[in-house]
Amino acid sequence: MTEKPRTGHEVIQDYLRTLDGSPGVYRMLNATSEVLYVGKARNLKARVSNYARPSGHSGRIARMIHETASMMFLTTRTELEALLLEQNLIKQLKPRYNVLLRDDKSFPNILISAEHPFPQIKKHRGKKSEKGAYFGPFASAGAVNRTLNQLQKVFLLRNCSDSMFESRTRPCLQYQIKRCSAPCVEKISQQGYATLVADATRFLEGKTTSVQADLARAMAQASEAMEFERAAALRDRIKALTQVQQTQGINPANVAEADVVALHLDHGQACVQVFFIRANQSWGNRDFYPKTGAGAEEPEIMEAFLTQFYDDKDPPRLILLSHPVENPDLVAEALAIRAGRKVELAIPQRGEKAELLENAARNARESLARRMAESTTQNKLLTGLAEAFDLDASPQRIEVYDNSHIQGTNAVGGMIVAGAEGFLKSQYRKYNIKSEAGANSDDFGMMKEVLTRRFERLLKEDPERKSDMWPDLLLIDGGAGQVSAVAGIMSELGVDDIAMIGVAKGIDRDAGKEEFHRPGTRPFALQRNDPVLYFIQRLRDEAHRWAIGAHRAKRAKAVSLTPLDDIPGIGATRKRALLQHFGSAKAVARAGLADLQAVSGISDATAKTIADFFSAKA
Repeated sequence: MTEKPRTGHEVIQDYLRTLDGSPGVYRMLNATSEVLYVGKARNLKARVSNYARPSGHSGRIARMIHETASMMFLTTRTELEALLLEQNLIKQLKPRYNVLLRDDKSFPNILISAEHPFPQIKKHRGKKSEKGAYFGPFASAGAVNRTLNQLQKVFLLRNCSDSMFESRTRPCLQYQIKRCSAPCVEKISQQGYATLVADATRFLEGKTTSVQADLARAMAQASEAMEFERAAALRDRIKALTQVQQTQGINPANVAEADVVALHLDHGQACVQVFFIRANQSWGNRDFYPKTGAGAEEPEIMEAFLTQFYDDKDPPRLILLSHPVENPDLVAEALAIRAGRKVELAIPQRGEKAELLENAARNARESLARRMAESTTQNKLLTGLAEAFDLDASPQRIEVYDNSHIQGTNAVGGMIVAGAEGFLKSQYRKYNIKSEAGANSDDFGMMKEVLTRRFERLLKEDPERKSDMWPDLLLIDGGAGQVSAVAGIMSELGVDDIAMIGVAKGIDRDAGKEEFHRPGTRPFALQRNDPVLYFIQRLRDEAHRWAIGAHRAKRAKAVSLTPLDDIPGIGATRKRALLQHFGSAKAVARAGLADLQAVSGISDATAKTIADFFSAKA
């Protein structure tokens, strides 16, 4: 008979003999070597001795200790190094008892480029590799787009690409509707455009008063000179500028740059609201719902949120907090290293900063209440789904698959994911169909390719099925044939224990008359007014929307492709130079070697490569 592995505080106590007072990181593992918790310590021996006590722990810590069968340790030179290593391991391992930030997308910025005589203003997301002035972060793409829309009315900066700029021979629609000064066709001088860029930069830096004063002064001068059309244009720009300031929402007078971070915790669920204040303007807010590690308290949640949130983002000079963190000096030092300057953490008690926090805290409280209400409804639907289809338990992760193509062209497979928290859009995936199934309009073949790629990767990354990336239910758009084919594919992959449901259109392909198919059972239907039916329809429609969107994006990209894209060594810059010189890809194909060598940026070797490419195709 196999002896049950030892667990609990006695196991932890055995490690004390080998530890000293060094700083470092520790991992607690269960009997199957799953990492339960990753923690840091200024003094490893002192921290582990706390866990070795048989009593005096919170319910969460007691459960974690009871499951612990072994520990791992890594010493560091400083506690700061331990903090940074801890957060990397948490991000990599996602332990059950740690606080986890599940949404770590980057935030968009506004970029005024600096690599062109007439700089472009545009939305930018990701690494700041392009030269120019960056302003942000903004809470969402919508917030950036609204601000850009208004800024174009005020400052008339171009938003077109450099290639479009170079190819213009007359003003585009943006000029006609007074949202661009048309530098592409010299409707404004380089000096005049530089003035507009300087005004836009001052506004985004928060110097709105001086910008308004300059515009008002210019309008008065134009009026006195009886240049009424110019005065009217300046008046419109002032009105647009006022509208920008109104749409910014709360604009603090005495807080130039800060992130306002408010946490609300209720029954083990947390919401963190972050408001972005830059240049004395509110640039939007975003709510986050970190996993609370089975019952962590506010200081631990706040510390984990800050270190994970700013892991790949530049923190501002001031971060206003609704709750203290466990190690404020250590966190501030870590953030200062990330920013390359001092970062202050503050919990204001009065004044404008306290009002900003109160507003953020109210938003966190209301957002969490809405989410908990939605979660209750979603859990009822998942329970109803399990009952309707005789599943072993309510599915926590549903994956829905669909394909999209037009007569076999630009074939794309789509996967969406839903669970107790609704649609998990960060986990949606699209698959460009690589096999002949796409060209042959073979829906079975396309589905086989998508599922094979999906589950072969999952088996490689998580063969023990320890993560939450494994689905409990597959929803397939199709009837008995599709379900039978999918069952065969899953059996070949060795994952035939995942429940699946096929959704067929039913009689007259009418919504509400869907038939449902499961392997080895007769097809059946649900009542028209059954909430579970509406839920499945929403899942199917979302998968259809996602697949069609991916197909359209691929088709749009294909429209802009030319034979030049297939030539080795021809990138975007050389392609643009060739098209500007010859006018079309067809003209490039007909050009002689000498003509190709005459193009700016095309070397003799590259010209020969181009000529050889087209002569081989002739």
